[in-house]
Amino acid sequence: MGAVTSGLYNAIILYASFLWLLLVVGYYGCLGCLEDERVGLLNLKASINHPNGTALSSWGGDIIVADCCRWEYVTCDNKTNRVIQLDLSFIRFNGGLGEWYMNASLLLPFHQLQILDLRGNELTGFQGLLRLKKLRVLNVEVNDLTTIPVLSALPSLKVLYLGGNRINSSQLRGRYLSKLEVLDLDGNDLMGSVPPIIVTLNRLKSLSLGSNNLNDSLSIQGLCKLSDLEELDISGNRIDGNLPPCFNNFTSLRTLDLSWNNFKGTIPSSLFSSLKLLQYISLSHNSFEGSFDFTSLFNLSKLEVFELGGDNKNLKVETENSTSQLPLFQLRVFRLSECVLNGESRVIPSFLSNQYELRVVDLRNNGIIGDIPTWLLVNNSKLESFSLSGNQLRGPLAFELKAKRAYMKYFDISSNLVQGEIPPDIGSILPNLEALNMSRNALHGNFPTSIGDMKILLVLDLSNNNLSGQLPKHLLRGCISLISLILSNNNFDGNFPAESNLTSLSHLFLDNNSFSGKISRGLLKSSSLEMLDLGKNSFSGQIPDWIGNFPNLISVVLSKNHLEGVMPTGFCKLGELQLLDLSSNKVGMSIPPCFNLSNMKFLHLQSNELTGDIPNVLSRLPSLFILDLKDNKFWGTIPPWIGSLTSLRVLLLKGNELHGSIPFDLCRLRSIRMMDLSHNNFSGSIPPCLNNLSFGALDRMFLTTAGIVFWMDSGLSTYSYGSQISVDTNFIEMQSGPSNEAEKVDFTTKWRFESYEGNVLSIMSGMDLSWNNLTGSIPPELGDLSEIHSINLSGNHLTGSIPETFSNLKAIESLDLSHNVLIGQIPPRMIELNNLAVFTVAYNDLSGKLPERKAQFATFEESSYEDNPLLCGLPLNRSCSPARAAPKTPPANSDNEEKESWEVSFLWSFGGSFGVVFLGIIAFLYFNSYYRELLFYFIAKNVTFLRL
Repeated sequence: MGAVTSGLYNAIILYASFLWLLLVVGYYGCLGCLEDERVGLLNLKASINHPNGTALSSWGGDIIVADCCRWEYVTCDNKTNRVIQLDLSFIRFNGGLGEWYMNASLLLPFHQLQILDLRGNELTGFQGLLRLKKLRVLNVEVNDLTTIPVLSALPSLKVLYLGGNRINSSQLRGRYLSKLEVLDLDGNDLMGSVPPIIVTLNRLKSLSLGSNNLNDSLSIQGLCKLSDLEELDISGNRIDGNLPPCFNNFTSLRTLDLSWNNFKGTIPSSLFSSLKLLQYISLSHNSFEGSFDFTSLFNLSKLEVFELGGDNKNLKVETENSTSQLPLFQLRVFRLSECVLNGESRVIPSFLSNQYELRVVDLRNNGIIGDIPTWLLVNNSKLESFSLSGNQLRGPLAFELKAKRAYMKYFDISSNLVQGEIPPDIGSILPNLEALNMSRNALHGNFPTSIGDMKILLVLDLSNNNLSGQLPKHLLRGCISLISLILSNNNFDGNFPAESNLTSLSHLFLDNNSFSGKISRGLLKSSSLEMLDLGKNSFSGQIPDWIGNFPNLISVVLSKNHLEGVMPTGFCKLGELQLLDLSSNKVGMSIPPCFNLSNMKFLHLQSNELTGDIPNVLSRLPSLFILDLKDNKFWGTIPPWIGSLTSLRVLLLKGNELHGSIPFDLCRLRSIRMMDLSHNNFSGSIPPCLNNLSFGALDRMFLTTAGIVFWMDSGLSTYSYGSQISVDTNFIEMQSGPSNEAEKVDFTTKWRFESYEGNVLSIMSGMDLSWNNLTGSIPPELGDLSEIHSINLSGNHLTGSIPETFSNLKAIESLDLSHNVLIGQIPPRMIELNNLAVFTVAYNDLSGKLPERKAQFATFEESSYEDNPLLCGLPLNRSCSPARAAPKTPPANSDNEEKESWEVSFLWSFGGSFGVVFLGIIAFLYFNSYYRELLFYFIAKNVTFLRL
């Protein structure tokens, strides 16, 4: 009986399970997606994952998730359970599967599909026609398409996103575009004119042609035929000329983006008068000039975004009016930078005091005067970005707030005249800041401890102020998200706290302060460091070997401290290092043999105590741009391998104990721009092949080595501008970094020891061979250096004349040939050197007339020519006229008598002297028989006619 009961029980359980299974299958079969669509999705998944991808892992699986309407990225109709939307963006891109040529037949099962998003899948095209009768939106942005898909079988298509591909103008054709209401071609290869087919699409409401290479302003006027446009974006092209007046025909326009072009002329106030629906205007980064009355926009009640940034130095913008009219709009984004704002008054726009919905305020570089307008923070509780850098705002920074501003992400008042202390409660008032920049002001006092409460702070720049005291430990423990800490050029002292917890730190600039002691091990917590600048402090002791524990370092500056000892082998582990500056310390011995850093570009070791030959290890730095070894104790000769450093732009070996001849290997440095071999013991002649060197302008691409530019996506959390096309209000441009962010080179020219950096360095070139023991003549070939700015050959033993070819040195600004043994005349054609500012040939043996005193030679004084006794002409007080000839008129009697008296006196004096000498010799021979016989013997031997 028990066995029967048990069997019956098992049968009941099995039957119940079977019923449950039927119910589940029936439920999902009736209420889930259709089987053909489910299979279609699995086939699509296989294609997307070809050849070895693993994306869309949730598609398929056990029976519980058999309903494809519940799969991620799939949306079905609530009533029919048919697939109506597929969001497959960036599936293959994220998997790194390479190019994808999609078979269009894979989409045939989806008869009701309305929205298809295939962005970012490295799609190169479609095989076959897309036959989707219900499809309204097709997004294939950010792929590798060179042609647009064939749209003939997409009768319902209204929205087409093609941005970020490689489509050119010739591919835009066909009547199948005529029904489009939204067309986005942003970031393609359109060139020249607007494709003619665009102006025929009279149903378009949104059009984006941004970030292409359009430059025909006449074809832009053709867009005015699209009278129903609501959104127009032609930003990021090269369109020039004036703004088309017909733009005021766009009476339905809500969005207008003309930024990043070459538009010129004025901004007509009448342009926007009829565009009552405008919400978004961007005119930034053009070349407008003249005057623009901003109050002409006050009647645009729907305006939310206005942008006019970039270099507008020739544009006068007036925001004040005599009628005291207030605007009808409430702006969310207001960018107006780098223009002449409000004429002589230079006041901050007063209408801002009536704005209460602002999220972004950018008034950089307008020369605004007055106090910091912290009332903007009071009036706008959702303000997220506040940038007033590069003005002349004064006064202390005072927050008169009753509540914190939790939305504020970006606060920049750099490059003003702000005084006083940083508010001690700034951390509690602005707790969610991501970037804080108060650099280049006159702030003083200690570092506010409350900044350590900013847990998500990424960038902190307080450089170039008068701040003092020690760094608070709370800062280095609390700001755990900090990426860049820039405190250059202040008066901070103490050391970097060992308790640091800045684990995300990438950029640390503490240069030009009063920090002291050994380099702190607290830095070891910041293992992600990329840039480290501790220069111009009082750090002492040895450079720690643990410097090699920062594998991402690309720049290390420890110059002008009191560091000593040897260069640690830890440097050999820094495979990414591009800049190393240990100058002006007491680092001795030589460079470690393991110093094999192939990425090194800038090496500054000047003014240390390095000795021995120039290390051969430097030959293994093929990317080196600047090699500065001056003012050390290197001896020996310049090694032959120097010619293998073909990327070298600057070679500085001044002030060592090098000797031997200047090697011809230097002539292989075809990219050299500055070369200083002065104050050594080089001998021999100057190699004529130095004319092979370019000595032209330095490449700007490699000069900036430590500057930081951040493009931050503000991700405005309180405001979103709705647009069918890709206009952007979210980015924030932040330029930050220490004042000495540019690569610097010290070089003597124009009799001064100069530091060339940044843009100045980019145009400087020169050669200094002064104060050696060079001999021989100056090679005429040096006259081929037509782009060189400075030549110094002084303090040698050069001979011969100044080459006539020196008149070809058209760019020369400083030429020093003093303290040599040069002879001959100064070439007269040298007056053609119109850039010559300093010229000296003092202390030579030159002769002849000085060059004509005109052009630059009219500015040179006597000191340029001193101690050349045979030179004549101005500015010297020596005339070049010949000696005056005797007059043709007979002289007066008194003169003749005086001349005759002188001649008689001379003859009597000469005769008497001769007689005394002759008689003395006779007397000597008479009394000395030995010399008398010797004389007679000599005469008999040599005077033949007396032998008779």
